[in-house]
Amino acid sequence: MTFLTRDLAIFFKISYLILIISFTLTKINGQTDTIDIKNTINRMFKGMSTFDSSMVRSTFTTDFTLQSIIKTKDGNTHVRTEQAHSFLKSIGTKSPGLKYDERLLSYDIHIDDDLAIGWTPYSFYLNDVFSHCGVNVFTLVKLNGIWKIMSIVDTRRKNNCLE
Repeated sequence: MTFLTRDLAIFFKISYLILIISFTLTKINGQTDTIDIKNTINRMFKGMSTFDSSMVRSTFTTDFTLQSIIKTKDGNTHVRTEQAHSFLKSIGTKSPGLKYDERLLSYDIHIDDDLAIGWTPYSFYLNDVFSHCGVNVFTLVKLNGIWKIMSIVDTRRKNNCLE
């Protein structure tokens, strides 16, 4: 083996090793981000179920939005926007005996750099009685290393549920 051929072989081995390490670190980072995103979403729902508006607020960006896609009785589709302060106030004001239980059925998380979306089908129970089901779509941003929810859009219906 000549000097040039040996150096070229070493170069390719080192390049291959760097490629494998980079791929592994990227995969690990993506798995960590997915876990962090799920934890942010779960923390928001934990805050809702315990009526802890501060916990819920900690999961949101300062200008987050909340919208629901609703079908009326006559079959028309409407987009309802809820004001952030109204939502947080409703979470922080617990009525005696009231229990929220939103059960997420799965998570489908997609990440590109510091942007992510989470698709979570759910069933919602109010005081242990089925209320409605649908899908939440979360848009998240990674700010200073922490995933925050920028917006939530959900659907709501009483039938054709996944559960």
